Amino acid sequence: MNKEILEKYADVLMWGLREARKTTGEGAEYQKGDIIHITCYLRAMKLAEILQGKILKEGMFPVVDLVKPASMELNFYKKAINDEQLSFLAPGKKELYKKLNGRIVLWAPESLTHLKKIDPQKLNQTDKVVGALREIAQKRELEGLLGWTLCLIPTPATAKQAKMTLKDYTDEVIKSCYLDTANPVGKWMQLAQEIKELKRWLNQLTEKTDRFHIVSKNTDLWITPGEKRQWVGVSGHNIPSFELFISPNWRGTEGTYFADQPSFRKGNYIEKVSLIFKKGRAVEIKAEKGKKFTIGQLTMDKGASQVGEFSLTDKRFSPIGKFMANTLFDENVGQPNGNCHIAVGDSYPDTYSGDPKMLTKKMQRELGFNESDLHWDLVNTEDKTVTAHRKSGESLIIYENGMFRH
Repeated sequence: MNKEILEKYADVLMWGLREARKTTGEGAEYQKGDIIHITCYLRAMKLAEILQGKILKEGMFPVVDLVKPASMELNFYKKAINDEQLSFLAPGKKELYKKLNGRIVLWAPESLTHLKKIDPQKLNQTDKVVGALREIAQKRELEGLLGWTLCLIPTPATAKQAKMTLKDYTDEVIKSCYLDTANPVGKWMQLAQEIKELKRWLNQLTEKTDRFHIVSKNTDLWITPGEKRQWVGVSGHNIPSFELFISPNWRGTEGTYFADQPSFRKGNYIEKVSLIFKKGRAVEIKAEKGKKFTIGQLTMDKGASQVGEFSLTDKRFSPIGKFMANTLFDENVGQPNGNCHIAVGDSYPDTYSGDPKMLTKKMQRELGFNESDLHWDLVNTEDKTVTAHRKSGESLIIYENGMFRH
């Protein structure tokens, strides 16, 4: 990516950061003195430098953290001798998160499989640390004090796992983020506006819906949206993002779900995950590749086997048509059938339709918002239909042939 492309990328990320901070009221807008945390890999340093300059120009404070390279991450898991080391959180980290106003993650991994031989239980220990910080960030987000976004910088590792040349992979990223247009921010603003009407339709429909029924060749799943829910998406949080999603009432999940799309997680390659849900929990877990790791992830805590997100992507909006070996892109694939995905694990409280500042932990539990240190997106790209079963007893197909029927 040349400097012109990186400048456009930085502008889109700054737009995403602002768009993500949508909560109304005091503290909803960025201002001088705000703290913006940039997490980046070494190969993303040029983009981080451009973002640093833009943040400084606006009178805010950038804090840049470099992700340790794959060799050091592997070394950590191999040589840590106890749980205290695995779950260690450096002094000041929680304090920083309690004051953050923005987070930008620049994903640029140099390896996707370096942790494949590490005991999943060790990986779960560090997830607890991430979960504690995520909880702090979510609270600030619901209060309108924090926005976040993330993106991908192409690397040889991601291109290799996607079975593309680095140039072709980079071209796909540029196209999917509109960085090949004269005004990519304008394109994202236009898309966000177009999606608003679709979200209004879905939200009105969901208010009168008991359950959604998702059927494809290998999936037959029932999802219960739950009370006081809203569909969100194209909100600046992910660049790119074309999905619309909801955090359902986990207790109502029943049936079979199949993820035909592979995924990489914690240095492990996982393929063809199949889950059977009863009374809201995955009671049977299968995977053709990475089964032991998958079982370890879905049993790391009580909520890990429960659904925290249900998502649909309309192929009319998403230009992504290739496997990218990165969830950010793969959960937004549009061609040829659109996609749906579920996330096992933690919910998104911003899908609550009431005043987010009033959403307590007790209310979240009562409404069926799931809690877990895990959040793992599992994608199904098969041709499918999604039917809304209304409280009136009627049924309505809302999604088929990769598109919403609106």
